Amino acid sequence: MTKETAIPMEQANAIAALSASQRLRLAFIEFRVWFYGEVARKHVLERFEVATAAGTRDLMLYKQLAPHNVSYEHKQYRYLPTFQPLFQHDPDKVLAALTTGTTAADTGTSVETISHAVPKRLNQPDLNTLATVTRAIHAGQVLALTYLSMKKGPSPRVIVPHSLVDSGLRWHIRAFDRTKGHFRDLVLTRMEDVRTLLDCTPPTQQELIAADTHWNRMFTLTLVPHPSRAHPEVIAKDLGMRDGQLKVSLRGAVAGYVMRQWQVDCSPDASMRGQEIRLRLADPVQLHGAGSAALAPGYQSLATVSK
Repeated sequence: MTKETAIPMEQANAIAALSASQRLRLAFIEFRVWFYGEVARKHVLERFEVATAAGTRDLMLYKQLAPHNVSYEHKQYRYLPTFQPLFQHDPDKVLAALTTGTTAADTGTSVETISHAVPKRLNQPDLNTLATVTRAIHAGQVLALTYLSMKKGPSPRVIVPHSLVDSGLRWHIRAFDRTKGHFRDLVLTRMEDVRTLLDCTPPTQQELIAADTHWNRMFTLTLVPHPSRAHPEVIAKDLGMRDGQLKVSLRGAVAGYVMRQWQVDCSPDASMRGQEIRLRLADPVQLHGAGSAALAPGYQSLATVSK
């Protein structure tokens, strides 16, 4: 939960009395309902490899514990607008599960780990907002919202979302923006009052992921050690380069984000300096045509370079 919400003592006691494995299964059921809008017995069976009867019991038990969260329709349990989560869901784990398929429903059971440090993101999305977006992506629905722009402040938007995008610093939603008339990225933490529009024009072919040219077009970029660094062989070893090069294939919609995150010098003459600059784009022309190219450090469009 993004905000701490206490559940009734009766529910808390009932959950505490369950085995750790059953709590994990119920948390997974809740995750599926919240972020996909639906869960069926097959999802539980595939995820945990339990017997059919056990999967059925888990689904019935979740509905018994949280009847305001799900309704049973057409052999599936579906999300209800009165939903209130029973379990704590960590935003990082939720996003990892949604985008990589890793385990999502960790209810806090401890496992042995090696001592480590991982920097936390400064901005965590509101899970109710995220869930509304992911349900819309899963079901192909249209959303209305208020978007907080750095230039114009709050403004109403109507979008058709199709993907989540991790820029390395924050999470975006890739969507067709009906208000602007084109595909764009919207910062997840700047979205407010997000709601599903059911009585509107359904998404057209021009608003779906297949029509998003910058998303679907792949760019192969060649990265090399920056010429300003004294020991390029160390950089090559560090990044597993072959013949002093590292080739990466990226979507046009995210290539600029990645170049910025890796602090790759994409200027025409490798003119950037600084201890943080270890790489350069061997041929900046490789970025031309990528929708996110302007975000890459030092990048200049063909029109600018030709002047």
